[in-house]
Amino acid sequence: MFKGHPRGLFIASLANMGERFGFYTMIAIFTLFIQAKYGFDAAKTSHIYSYFLVAVYFLPLIGGIIADRWLGYGRTVTLGIVIMFIGYLLLAFPSKYGTGLFSIYIALGVISFGTGLFKGNLQALVGNLYDDPKYSAKRDSAFNIFYMCINIGAMFAPTAAEAVNNFILKASNYTYDGRIPAMAHKFINGTLSAPEEYLSIAQIQDPAVTLDSLRIFSENYLNQLSQSYHYGFGVACISLIISMAIFLGFRKHYRHADVTESKKIKNNDKTAAIELTPAQFKERIIALLLVFGVVIFFWMAFHQNAASMTYFARDYTATSVGKFTNIFFDLFTLLSVFFAVLGLIFVFRKKSSSTVRLIGGIAFVAFAAIAVYRFWSFQETNPFTPQMFQHFNPFLIVVLTPVVIAFFGWLNRKGKEPSAPKKIGIGMVITGIAFILLVIASIGLPSPKSLGGLAAPDASRVSTYWLISTYLILTIAELFLSPMGISFVSKVAPPKLKGLMQGGWLAATALGNYLMGVAAGLWDFLPLWMLWSIFVVCCLLAATFIFSILKRLERATAG
Repeated sequence: MFKGHPRGLFIASLANMGERFGFYTMIAIFTLFIQAKYGFDAAKTSHIYSYFLVAVYFLPLIGGIIADRWLGYGRTVTLGIVIMFIGYLLLAFPSKYGTGLFSIYIALGVISFGTGLFKGNLQALVGNLYDDPKYSAKRDSAFNIFYMCINIGAMFAPTAAEAVNNFILKASNYTYDGRIPAMAHKFINGTLSAPEEYLSIAQIQDPAVTLDSLRIFSENYLNQLSQSYHYGFGVACISLIISMAIFLGFRKHYRHADVTESKKIKNNDKTAAIELTPAQFKERIIALLLVFGVVIFFWMAFHQNAASMTYFARDYTATSVGKFTNIFFDLFTLLSVFFAVLGLIFVFRKKSSSTVRLIGGIAFVAFAAIAVYRFWSFQETNPFTPQMFQHFNPFLIVVLTPVVIAFFGWLNRKGKEPSAPKKIGIGMVITGIAFILLVIASIGLPSPKSLGGLAAPDASRVSTYWLISTYLILTIAELFLSPMGISFVSKVAPPKLKGLMQGGWLAATALGNYLMGVAAGLWDFLPLWMLWSIFVVCCLLAATFIFSILKRLERATAG
């Protein structure tokens, strides 16, 4: 899987891993933070989140222009890291609940601009490494590896966020309870219809609370919870320092690829691409725009993970699990099981040498022992925070990427590997299937509107396996679509517009994120099954469209 790739790929991947760890630590808790600190409803929260993501994924268009015309990829990426650091630092400064909203908006704008300089240009830099004929055949697998490293960083983000949340809350003798923020805001505002129920929940946190002191408890709890989220955002600052050190410290491994096409032509570089004819240029641009139009609907659905799917996790899904299911929610146990299985695979793999078999056997015994020890340390009932569902996607990306690469490699050897556009179409179909699960899970559940913005009672909460299964299928869809899309753009983009076209891919993601906010904003207005059905229909229609224009897209790829 890793053989035959230039070292620059791994430097870019590690730098991206650090940045994505910080970004996804923030994303894991962002909507929960906004609702807890400011008491916003789902619609307003979703719109704030979607506008932020629109900026994050639209500004790479500007970043691509800056890199293509003036700074080059490496310097633009470096500047992006510095600006992102400033944004996360602003976001990490704590303030009392209900205050500091303007500074939050400023921080989000700074982070968005920094990400715009960083994200697309790092992808363009990786694509440049594979313009060398020596590596060109490995372009698709390179972006799979690059994408896997993004998700290694993202995989640890929810656990880091939860650890910081719990540490800050514990210092005030509190624990996380997803029912409290909405009730606390309603009580403070005088709109809570049943304060006695809220009082019984508050007394679990502090038995001394009475109706007379419930307001003080509410303010204290909201302040401590808000502070825990602010410190969680601070984790991103640390990860960016590491990312910067990797990117600058090992520059020699990608320096040769840090050249825009314009500079190559200006310097009479023999590796400059041959100029496209007007017809070829037009064909490629149209193909890219058509693909961009399709993936808008994937991101509209996929990025519900931090919006409506997080609301569903908090308000409609079981809040605690038994010992066996807790294996999936405790990341370190889950990783121990994964490495134990991986060790066993190397023991029985036919191509493994005796040394590899020995190492595999030792790994199996060691990690299996860790997993068993952690399993027996679990309680019979194990509570968890809603953001923990978000580690399933990156974990599954890491686990399934080698499987998907091997599967496509096997198809390639048989001459049956689907083209990148066809993989994107298949990914859209799989995404629709994922949301069908949530449609089924939501039949018969009370609507958010009928609950008045509060969490569902225990009798209306569903098994965690509905969301876990949805994340599994969404991950398979993502592997068919996202890394293949990035690879497609790097291959088809006109040489002088590589940075801009990577920005275009991300701008399509931005439009998808805008629609994500529009759709998630319907949370308080539609029955749940109807909300999820919107994503099913949109994804299946997008898949139908891409299959109808497949020949045109494949012709552009071949050309």
